[in-house]
Amino acid sequence: MGVPSGADIPKRATGRYERTTVGGEEVAAFVPLALPPADPPVVVDAALAERLRAAEQALVRLELAGEMVPSLDWFIYAFVRKEAVLSSQIEGTQATLVDLLTFEAQEGAEQSAAPNADVEEVCNYLDALAYARAQLADPKGLPLSMRLLNEMHQRLMRGVRGAEKMPGEVRRSQNWIGGSRPGNAAYVPPPPHVLGEVLGAFEKHLHADAALPPLLRAGLLHVQFETIHPYLDGNGRIGRLLVTVLLEHWKLLTKPLLYLSLFFKRHREDYYRWLNAVRVDGDWEGWLDFFLDGVATIAAEAVASARQLFALVAADRARVLAHEGMSVVTLRLFELLPRHPVVTVASVMKLVETTKPTAGRAIELLVAAGVLVETTGKKRDRSFVYRSYLDRLRVGTELGGAQVPGR
Repeated sequence: MGVPSGADIPKRATGRYERTTVGGEEVAAFVPLALPPADPPVVVDAALAERLRAAEQALVRLELAGEMVPSLDWFIYAFVRKEAVLSSQIEGTQATLVDLLTFEAQEGAEQSAAPNADVEEVCNYLDALAYARAQLADPKGLPLSMRLLNEMHQRLMRGVRGAEKMPGEVRRSQNWIGGSRPGNAAYVPPPPHVLGEVLGAFEKHLHADAALPPLLRAGLLHVQFETIHPYLDGNGRIGRLLVTVLLEHWKLLTKPLLYLSLFFKRHREDYYRWLNAVRVDGDWEGWLDFFLDGVATIAAEAVASARQLFALVAADRARVLAHEGMSVVTLRLFELLPRHPVVTVASVMKLVETTKPTAGRAIELLVAAGVLVETTGKKRDRSFVYRSYLDRLRVGTELGGAQVPGR
């Protein structure tokens, strides 16, 4: 992974600093110039052009992989949840993919527990993305705009940590990133009185007929949003959701199949280093090289994951069909497992619309066939997991690593 390196950086003006007082301390808040970068403009040299081509081709292959599988819903369900968990983990949320799927399996059951705070944050992320996709798909829905981002933010922050920090509203006070107080912060975003100016320019660029290719524009807009940091909380997640929304809105993908947060989680130090290199040195080219590498890498991994999951399900289907005593209800349940890899007797009753004894028997047959595994060790309120499927899906979503700034 590259590192900003002095002479290789095309020095350009990036913005201005304004002195402001926060908590009794005077600090220098950064106000970025409007996109696109200028003086000089972004230089797409041969190396960056090749990186762009590789990333675009990787997205094409991911799109084709989605079209070739028997049920695209499997992969949308799985990959959207993977991205939601990863993006939340970057901010310190401790919920895992298994935690989320277990909650969803129990949701709506009698005496089901409310989700813990970390799982609720992930559920809110899913709700924010679903809302944005529905609005953009509806001719009468909200366009791509700050208003749409505000509505997404309101859903993201509903009832969780930071819920008191103006959900759905642009901040009216100064924030900062890193450090124990404003005076030793790693970064101080624009003061609130200039947010109208910088967010207006940001929104204008969303709709501009820019010369740069869409994938490069998505990379620029992500950095600009993170630099502006318009909310008191939730900026990192909305900034990553923005990339997901842009890829679909600009038809680079027709479905949200790219879980780019995995790349940022793996390379979090480089991620924040490159963001800072843009602000300090104007090294947009270095950031775009990193961003495009992430798109290409994760798209290729998603294609491999889709193939592995499909092959696994096909092999398990053959095993289930050959298993003695299989019933129609059991086969129906098996076909639903990729979208519901964690089940309970109660959830199976709803999924296949059957009685408790029949649901229990279907689960027992899939356990006997080696497809489902009981995970609680209890005699009552047991959960069963499609373990081999989930083990492949959850790669990269295990907890580990320190929390980084930028919620």
